[in-house]
Formats: sequence, structure tokens, C-alpha cells
Amino acid sequence: MIEPVIRQQYDQMSAIYDQRWSQYISNTLNFLKAWAELAPTDKVLDVACGTGEFEQLILTEHSEQNMVGVDISEKMLAIAQQKLQAYPNVTLSLASAEHLPFADQSFDVIVSASAFHYFENPAIALAEMKRVLKPNGKIMILDWCKDYLLCRICDLILKVTDPAHQQCYTQAELHGFLKASGFDITRATKVRFGLVWGMMVATASPKLN
Repeated sequence: MIEPVIRQQYDQMSAIYDQRWSQYISNTLNFLKAWAELAPTDKVLDVACGTGEFEQLILTEHSEQNMVGVDISEKMLAIAQQKLQAYPNVTLSLASAEHLPFADQSFDVIVSASAFHYFENPAIALAEMKRVLKPNGKIMILDWCKDYLLCRICDLILKVTDPAHQQCYTQAELHGFLKASGFDITRATKVRFGLVWGMMVATASPKLN
């Protein structure tokens, strides 16, 4: 099980996380916010929400948005809770992507940013997301993209130096996971933030039977 290792790492990093990664967080989550085009009535689940930065971005402009965040790091969630205490329409839960504590078809939109490369079993995580997503809902995955040379190098280094790191994927591999999990990809692109961070994003919806 890799989750205890990830939990320990992010518990230790929680106090400095927002400051250490401020530019990366700002660039990627502002991009995701624009990409998501959330409707005011959408109930949104953020898988691996960290310190709640995405929630704060959305709620600063749309304070009534119904949002739920889950993460496996209790200390990251504690920071998110403090950050979002003014918004009663936000719920934060300690939970794994592979075991989401929600009823079937609970959410209109599910987002996950910069976390897919940590999932030990991506297919199980995607199956759980599909379970709690409404039939006409959509899922959005934003993550590192192995199609970029520097991301491939980072991936190789992290596999040796970071026990929490699983692996990052190419765009084709991400799309393969989504399709195998019963999703149709409706929108996708690759984008670079600065020299190092080559990213990919995909929006997908459950296949119609």
C-alpha cells in the first residue's frame, strides 16, 4: 500500500505546501477553473483536494457553489478547513480516491488536479469516480504529461528518489484508462507551464449504454 507513504509525506509538507508550490498551484488551478466552466448548480467533487486551493478559487467568485473535497492527508485537510471555514456549502472528508464515501450518482462534476500520478490503482480510482458521478456528469483529470521530455526525466528521477511517486502517463495512456473505465472523452489538450511543467487535461463523461 502506497497511501500511508503519501499521507505521511503530505502531512509533513502541509505547513509549507502552498508557499513552496505557489506559482505551480496558481498556474494549474486557474487553468483548471477556466477549463471546467462550472455551472452554479453543479455539485462538485475534488479528488485529492490538498489544502483547498481549487475550492477557494471557485468560491471567491461563486460563493454558493456546492463543493466536496477529499484527500488522504489529514493535515492538508486541516489547512483547507481553516481556509474555507466561511463557506458552509463546502464539505471536506478524509478519504482515498479508491474508496469514496459517497452514494452512487452524487455529483455533477468531478475534478482531480496533479494527483493521478500518485494513484496506485488508477482503474479502481476511476471506477469509484464513475460510480459517484451522475450519468450526465463529467470528470476532469489534470496531471503531468509524460509526452514532455522534462516530465519523463522527472518521472525517472522521482521513481528512484520519492517513495510516494507511482508514475506519470502519456496523454494516450490517460485516455486509455478513461476509455477502459467506461468514459467517453469529450475534450482534451496538453499545455505547458514554464520550462518544466508539461501537463495534460481531459474531460470525459460516462458512456451511454
